[in-house]
Amino acid sequence: QWYQRRVRGNRIKAKGLQKLKFYCQMCQKQCRDENGFKCHTMSESHQRQLLLFADNSDSYLDQFSLEFKDEYVGLLKRRFNGRRVNANHAYQEYIADRDHVHMNSTQWETLTEFVKWLGREGIVKADETEKGWYVTYIDRDPEAIARAEKKNKMAATDEERQEKLLLEQIERAKARNTDSGPSASTVLQREEDSEEKIVFAMPKSVGPKKVEPAVKKNALQEEASLKPAKGIVVKIVAKELGKDFYKSKGFIEEVFDTYGAKVKVIKTGKRLKLDQSHLETVIPQVGRKVLILNGAYEGSQATLDKLNVEEFTVNVTISSGVCKGRSVTGIPYEDVSKLHTND
Repeated sequence: QWYQRRVRGNRIKAKGLQKLKFYCQMCQKQCRDENGFKCHTMSESHQRQLLLFADNSDSYLDQFSLEFKDEYVGLLKRRFNGRRVNANHAYQEYIADRDHVHMNSTQWETLTEFVKWLGREGIVKADETEKGWYVTYIDRDPEAIARAEKKNKMAATDEERQEKLLLEQIERAKARNTDSGPSASTVLQREEDSEEKIVFAMPKSVGPKKVEPAVKKNALQEEASLKPAKGIVVKIVAKELGKDFYKSKGFIEEVFDTYGAKVKVIKTGKRLKLDQSHLETVIPQVGRKVLILNGAYEGSQATLDKLNVEEFTVNVTISSGVCKGRSVTGIPYEDVSKLHTND
C-alpha cells in the first residue's frame, strides 16, 4: 500500500507544471528536481542531442523561435481576437500547456524583448504602460480585412443615405415656398360699421423632418469571431468546406480543447468539428435571448434590447444569475451570440 501511495503521489506531481530550469528543450523532457535534471544531463541520450545541437545550433534556435512565435501569436488571434491584452497575461495562458516551447530555447531572453520584436515586425501593436507591456494582434487575413471593410462601408452608406434624405427634404421645402410666390404687401382696412376682429395668422415653419437612422436589414445578422460556448447559434465561414456548409447556421453541441466546437447544422442536421476561427457569432432580433461570451458577465443569459448599428454594439438586460435585471450597454457584437431554441 505504501508503494501504491508513493506511485499515486508521483503521478499527481508529474501531472502539473514543473520548474522551467529543470526542463530540457532538446530532449523535450521535464525533470522534477535538481537531482533528476543532473542525472538527465549526464545520460547518453542527452549527450547525443547536445552533439546534434552543436553541429547546427542556428537551425535549432530558429526552429524553436519560430514555433514559440507561431504558438504565442496564434493564442492572441484565437483567444483575444484582436483585443488589447497584457502581454504577460497572454504568456501565462500560453505556458499553461506543459508541452509548450520554452522561451529560454529561443533567440529572445525576456518577454519584453520578444514583444518589442513583434511590434517592429508589424505582427502586433505594442505599447508600454505602468502595468507592463500590452499587445494588440493585427489580423492581416484577407477575410478579416474584407469584413472590416464591409463594416466601414455599411457605416459610410448609412451616413450618406441620411445626408441625402436631409438634402432632398430641404429642396422640397424650398420648392414649396417658391411655388406659393412672394407675398404682396397690402394695407389693412376694415369698414367702420364692421365689428370683425383682425386676426394675424402666422404661417407654420417649414423645415426638414427628423430623420430616423436607417437600419439595414442585414444588421440583425451581423457576425464576428467568437469564443465557443455550448448552446449558441453560430455561422460557418470556412470556404474550404464547400457551398453545402459555407455561411450555414448551426448551434454548438460541445466545446473541446478550449477553441474547438462540435457544431450541428440546423438545416441539414449534419455535425462538424470546427475551430473557432471558422465560426462567427449571430445577433438575433430585438427581444430574443442571447448568451454573453466575454467580459464581466461571461456565461450569463440576457435579452437583446437594442442594436447600436454605428458602434457595432448591443444593449442587453441580464436574465439569469445574481445580476438578473441589470441593463448592460455597449457590448461588442463578437461578445454575444443568439441562444439556440427548439422552436
